[in-house]
Amino acid sequence: MQKTFIKYTVAIVTSAILLILFINFLLSRRTLENQQFNTFHTKIEQVIHTLENNRMELALIKENLDEDYLIRARAAAYVMDRQEEIVTDVPQMQYLARLLNVDELHVIDENGIIAYGSVSEYIGIDMADHEQTSPFLDLLESEEEDAYLIQEPQPNAAEDKVMQYVGVARKSQKGVVQVGFVPERQLEAQSRNTYDYIFSRFPMDVDEELFVLDRSTGEVLGHSGSMEQAFTEECYQLESLLQCMKGAYQKGADGRKRYVVSRSYDDVLICAALPADVMFRKLLENTFHTLIYLLFVEAAVILLLYCLVKWKVTDGIHHILENLSSITDGNLDTTVEVGGNREFEKLSGGINTMVKSIINLSDRISAIIDISGIPLAAYEYGSGEEHVFATSGIGKLLEIPTEKVTELCRNADAFDRYMCWITRDAVEGEEDVYRINDMKYIRIHMSESQKRKLGVITDVTTDMMEKSRMRYENTHDALTRLYKYRHFQQLAQERLEKMQPEKVCAVVMLDLDYFKGINDTYGHDVGDRYLQSFAAVLNAMPQEHFLTARRSGDEFCMMIYDCDGRADVAAYLDEFYRRLGENIVVLSDTEERIISASAGFAWTADANEELSALLSRADEALYEVKKTTKGTYGEY
Repeated sequence: MQKTFIKYTVAIVTSAILLILFINFLLSRRTLENQQFNTFHTKIEQVIHTLENNRMELALIKENLDEDYLIRARAAAYVMDRQEEIVTDVPQMQYLARLLNVDELHVIDENGIIAYGSVSEYIGIDMADHEQTSPFLDLLESEEEDAYLIQEPQPNAAEDKVMQYVGVARKSQKGVVQVGFVPERQLEAQSRNTYDYIFSRFPMDVDEELFVLDRSTGEVLGHSGSMEQAFTEECYQLESLLQCMKGAYQKGADGRKRYVVSRSYDDVLICAALPADVMFRKLLENTFHTLIYLLFVEAAVILLLYCLVKWKVTDGIHHILENLSSITDGNLDTTVEVGGNREFEKLSGGINTMVKSIINLSDRISAIIDISGIPLAAYEYGSGEEHVFATSGIGKLLEIPTEKVTELCRNADAFDRYMCWITRDAVEGEEDVYRINDMKYIRIHMSESQKRKLGVITDVTTDMMEKSRMRYENTHDALTRLYKYRHFQQLAQERLEKMQPEKVCAVVMLDLDYFKGINDTYGHDVGDRYLQSFAAVLNAMPQEHFLTARRSGDEFCMMIYDCDGRADVAAYLDEFYRRLGENIVVLSDTEERIISASAGFAWTADANEELSALLSRADEALYEVKKTTKGTYGEY
């Protein structure tokens, strides 16, 4: 009986496991494909949104610049009509071009010849000789008083240099005034609107690719990797990709199948692809792990059943079945009581224990977690359910009292809202990490299906504090707590690039006077205290205008930014030296000293200025101060 029972049990359980695995694999595969389709659809939507934004930006830039260029051209014509002598003088024309902030300025006479201009090499060019210049001849024949022509950026006739020209008809005599500009902003905006540039800004998963095809020719116009590919595989052919609007598999390089999603936009086809083996690798791994777990469960179940049969389960079987039937119907309070022999008593106790363990499953898992010593908690709930399954450690990890945990676990909707509130903002630079308070960080791994939500919470406070400490040590000087010089350069460059128009900033290089003598006379401990006292004055300056750092030894630097002018910079430096003069350092029991420091600064109102050039000029100013006065500051 035992062998027959076990044989059939093994066959049935094994078949059930294989069927469960197969069904789970099919469902998981479909879910995986849906998730990948949604991911690709979102990325393609982001590409389209970026393209539309870039086009709007380019159109707006062109509209604004065309209007500005036309105003400058008319201003040039107005000046020439009233001061004819400027026209014949090349230096005067060059001065007028600089005054109007244009790159080129020409006067075309009634014969269509460039008679005068700021670029002497262009004088004498016949406008009728080139397709770029000839359209301006129409202005000579126009009857309109305010006739003008605004060309698109294109290579010019003289040097094949990309320029944009604007021409207006002269009013005092027959002729055309033409101004030329290097279209830097348009070209820059156009470069940001290329597919390769847009793809380079998108985060891509391993082996994932984005590409664009021309819908009329099938030519690949852009690729997230590079354009140095043959693109002969099936997954790059237009006819195949048109069938991938809802996601489909196509052959790629080396016969590898790729899951491809495509979408039409204007006259192009935007596609996203990922090798199928990459997409299904994790699914296969999870299926294999599930198989291993189920085999262990099967072995445990078979062993238990073998023991039950071996214990000669005959007497009282009907009583046990009645009790089990009651339990199955949902009466978990039923107690199985079977006497008569020791084996059945143990069986009854085992069944009762099993029922209690089901009821107290949360407590059992919590006990296992507590024994392991790992700061871990888990929760699970489904749609339509009121109760939330949660381990006991969840309150401690979320920093909420036991009463609050009990209240939330009795209402799945309230629990879901609370978890959404907790996970509203992740810690910057970290995946699934959230801050509970200044001293507590947790990581929440969540798995969500249509009907259930499962989450695992772990305490990562130690890791986050260690990362914070390492970041601080990497960017700050250990003695003075000021920024390190390299990090200062990075922050200063960012502030310089973001400087608003009509604002100025300054770079200041500082050097302590007579510091070597203090070190030699009073020792390095006093020298360190001297440096820290100086650093304290630097740190006390307004943080919204000052960026401070230790360069090396007794050399320091700072950036004074967001100032209205050079006078503001000087005022901040005066305030700094005033505070420095009030800061007295005790050198010994009998001697005190006010810190003496020399400084040199260089300032700029140009956001395109190189930081290295400012630092170099400030160094030169510091050198001059050290040679002459000391104890004060000088300007480059």
